[in-house]
Amino acid sequence: YSIKSPILFKAMSTQEIPPYLNQIAQIIFDKKGKNILALDIRGISSADFVIIAEGNVDKHVSAIASTIVDELKKIGLKPSYTEGLQNGDWAAIDYSHTVVHIFEPGLRERYDLEELWNKGSILDLEINIESDKQV
Repeated sequence: YSIKSPILFKAMSTQEIPPYLNQIAQIIFDKKGKNILALDIRGISSADFVIIAEGNVDKHVSAIASTIVDELKKIGLKPSYTEGLQNGDWAAIDYSHTVVHIFEPGLRERYDLEELWNKGSILDLEINIESDKQV
């Protein structure tokens, strides 16, 4: 997936990034998710942050999303709403301040959430690419 050229995001946010955002990105990476994009959408949405990523097929999308929910519960974060955790080509996890969307690749392009939040700032998340951890 590539961001369409007319979308011009602001420079990366320099404000401190909450640690759970890095944890979400690491979980997606460790579960073999791809094309992870995190945006600071404070001031343009009711949420503060959005993370958008892809799984390969519906079961992969659900597995990534379920793992995010399970792992964040361990640090006291529980979603206010979830969709697509059992089976789905699009899973959404709403933590009120942060929304996570995991798509099958074709669906991500169709819904084009990057365009919806194109005034957001890209966040530079820390992902350990050497990680062999399977969550």
